[in-house]
Amino acid sequence: MASTKLVPFESTAVESIPSIVHQCQTTFRSQKTKPLSYRLVQLRKLYWGIVNNEDALVEACKQDLGKPTFETFLTEIDWCKNDVVFVTKNLAKWMKDEPAPDIPLTNSMLRPRIKKDPLGTVLVIGAYNFPVQLSFGPLIGAIAAGCTAVLKPSEVSPATAMVLKKIVEESLDPSAYAVVNGGVPETTALLEEKWDKIFYTGGVVVGKIIAKKAAETLTPVCLELGGLNPAIISKNADPHLAARRLLWGKLVNAGQVCISQNYIMVDKEILPAFVEQLKITLKEFYPNGTKASPDYGRIVNQRHFQRIKKMLDDSKGKILIGGEVDEAENFIDLTVVQVDDINDSMIVNESFGPLIPILPVNDVEEAIRIANTVHSTPLGLYAFGTKAETNKMLNEITSGGASVNDAYFHGSIPTLAFGGVGESGQGAYRGRASFDTFTHRRSVTTTPGWVEKLIAIRYPPYAGKLARYRLTSELKPNFDREGREIRGIKYWLRFLLGMGSDSLKEALVRWAIAAFVVVGLKKSADAGKLPSYLK
Repeated sequence: MASTKLVPFESTAVESIPSIVHQCQTTFRSQKTKPLSYRLVQLRKLYWGIVNNEDALVEACKQDLGKPTFETFLTEIDWCKNDVVFVTKNLAKWMKDEPAPDIPLTNSMLRPRIKKDPLGTVLVIGAYNFPVQLSFGPLIGAIAAGCTAVLKPSEVSPATAMVLKKIVEESLDPSAYAVVNGGVPETTALLEEKWDKIFYTGGVVVGKIIAKKAAETLTPVCLELGGLNPAIISKNADPHLAARRLLWGKLVNAGQVCISQNYIMVDKEILPAFVEQLKITLKEFYPNGTKASPDYGRIVNQRHFQRIKKMLDDSKGKILIGGEVDEAENFIDLTVVQVDDINDSMIVNESFGPLIPILPVNDVEEAIRIANTVHSTPLGLYAFGTKAETNKMLNEITSGGASVNDAYFHGSIPTLAFGGVGESGQGAYRGRASFDTFTHRRSVTTTPGWVEKLIAIRYPPYAGKLARYRLTSELKPNFDREGREIRGIKYWLRFLLGMGSDSLKEALVRWAIAAFVVVGLKKSADAGKLPSYLK
């Protein structure tokens, strides 16, 4: 493996950014990135680039976030390596043209199909909390789709950003893929360029800025944002399991996870048991406390440390567990606070840290009302209770994703599409969805010469052609004027009799079709396979 000596952070010269982007655009227009063979080679080289720099990535994540080695492999390195392997095994299948679905018989002779075209040159803006996964994950999708790309890692995780730059420059085609490092000036310069898509992971405030800037040039965006994600524990839930699973959801990466629960609503009847299980579980996970454990991370920098600490200081709630902070280490202990007001600082702000506010509720209905008041479209929803209760929560609360009886398990499956809705984002990626998000599904038809007589009805003059056109194209409804569905034999009689004053020729066609259908139905009935809607 490569040396773990890390290179100091260095921003890309702003004046060089237009030429970097132009080079990627030129390469895309050359058609170089479109063949399957090219895409596979680039993905495979990226895989080995990650392998060769595993030690450096572990050290960088530790330096940036205090991230435990186990979590770096689990959520960063192995995640991306497995993603590459999964994509390379399935890419040939994904790239194939698809027959267009639900095409009427009269149009099938034109061979309607969906062609998968790469969008072009794309910008990927990563996030600091999972600096490898949230940068390389979208990049893998862009490469798979046949796009060229510029990656902008988060400057808030500077050590990791420099390792990512090294991996890309040493592993990938430099004419097609580049890394731009820096902060606001460099990001601003990148947004001044014309892109074919912008993929951003981060907060809502910056997401709105990017969406607004992209709108000026009608550039599509994929926004992976955060959200005030609720967890709801009904009185019928298992407090032991709920405590273990939700505690784990806040311990990973010291709570710096966009889909972890931001607050937990607990039925008052089960609240004491749940809090007790939290204490038991925390002692089990960290026998000597979180601060002394190598398995507990740190807040990424002092600015975010102060932001989280202020939320805790401003809260009117009661601290039940934890509360220790150490500015010198950017350490904030896992802290459980009971609050009684939905306007408490612990509820209305996204902590993006190891804080667990608990809001007691009377029942599931009250919890649902509060969830829809605090944030109507969170990134995640975590429902604990009976099947009927959790189904009610899923049905009445909109969210980007959801895990029933667990903490963000849906977000930990690398091949399951992941994305937000409303204020928590738009678009999705991971697995097949990563390929799709950078791909244009182009509808294509091919009209052979021999069908000219069949399609001549479309040409002027139109006199006498309308009835013939409607005979072959008009769909008869299976509902009446009151909006009621017409089922079974009534539908076929309606079709048979027609909807208006058909010509004799048209009536004969209807009779012929009806006879064909009736014969088919009789055979099905004789075989005991009569369709359910006719029984």
